[in-house]
Amino acid sequence: MIGFVVASIILSALMWHWHRRQQRHEARIQQMRVRVHVNGIRGKSTVTRLVAGVLREGGFQTVAKTTGSAARIIFPDGNEARINRRGAATIVEQIDIVRQYVTPETEALVIECMAVTPLYQKVSQEQIVKGNITIITNVREDHQDVMGETLPEIADAMSTTIPYDGLLITAEDRENLRDQLEANARARGSEFLYADPDGITDDELKQFDYLSFKENLALGLAVANVLNIPRDVAMRGMRKAIPDIGVVFVQRAMVGEKEIVWAPLFAVNDRESTIMGVEALRPYHKADATRIGVLNNRYDRAVRATQFAEIAAGDLKLDYYITFGAYEEQVTERMVEVGYPRERIINLGFSQNPTLEDILDTITGLIEGDQGLLIGMVNIHTPQAELLMEFFHHLKVEQRASSRLTADLPHIPETVRRRRYLISHLLTQREAQ
Repeated sequence: MIGFVVASIILSALMWHWHRRQQRHEARIQQMRVRVHVNGIRGKSTVTRLVAGVLREGGFQTVAKTTGSAARIIFPDGNEARINRRGAATIVEQIDIVRQYVTPETEALVIECMAVTPLYQKVSQEQIVKGNITIITNVREDHQDVMGETLPEIADAMSTTIPYDGLLITAEDRENLRDQLEANARARGSEFLYADPDGITDDELKQFDYLSFKENLALGLAVANVLNIPRDVAMRGMRKAIPDIGVVFVQRAMVGEKEIVWAPLFAVNDRESTIMGVEALRPYHKADATRIGVLNNRYDRAVRATQFAEIAAGDLKLDYYITFGAYEEQVTERMVEVGYPRERIINLGFSQNPTLEDILDTITGLIEGDQGLLIGMVNIHTPQAELLMEFFHHLKVEQRASSRLTADLPHIPETVRRRRYLISHLLTQREAQ
């Protein structure tokens, strides 16, 4: 009997503590009239940052949080800090973020959905974030083991984060999936808004020094329209936002009399995203630039090597391809089978073991005009790819060093100042470790 009484007291205390915690969380959530829950398969972290930038520039005191391996809390001034986890990530982390960083002055919250399974997505929306605006960036094939085998099933799984009597915004480009998302929103009494990427101009896209997608910018502008934030203000806010750690920075280098525009898309590992990534590079180079793809293959990724050979020959059809690393003969044969001209495939991987000078001479020799677009694909680590990446890395370091001479001048753009702050912050952390 004594044991039962003690257990009952402990259980009651725990329930009271949880109830009080939920009450405080609910009060913090409800004080913010703008709560944006960002879901989708691709682009969630970037969209979270862009939307937070729109809100900050629009005058909202905004707290934002991205998730994943590079989880960050983004403060109302636009600066950020890494989230240190003691164990595995769970959706309860979202409650802790609200408790630690939402103050009575906070007016808006933008938070990336952490959950994958539909049940946890539902709990995240209805019990934790309680977003009144949900963004579903897109519907793609991923996490099929828990979200469903087909795209319509995945769309329904992510629809569990649609608010009741709120707003759903999406940039999903397939009409059937967009109609499905709209029907799911209407069923919850929510409005539906399509963020049309055609409303973004190439000139607006080129204002970002990293690879940006019109769909992501369109989502930011859609939120701005809902909240009556002018377009120019919204664009300025997105430009000021510190880019996600995984974004692709487009670099330029003069090698002899040829300009090389370098876009390392090594982290893109599926067909649809690769096609979109190459298309998104169009505003960053001249219309007559020679387009060269680098197929970089590792010995332990034989299946991916074949898959990307088919994508390169059948879907992309760039002007030339250079093979790095392994499986050069197999990749070349597969591309020829698909219909790509053999004479436009240059093997510079383990079959040649070239120097950096050999690689650069080959690239500049292929460029027919004064500019070439060089796109890294498939994998990151091979000796040849690392030579190329090190070359562009040193260029970036030299450019950064020369820019320190004007670091305190007022004409330096705010986005640069913010990025320098972040770099300084990360270096300080590494030195401390």
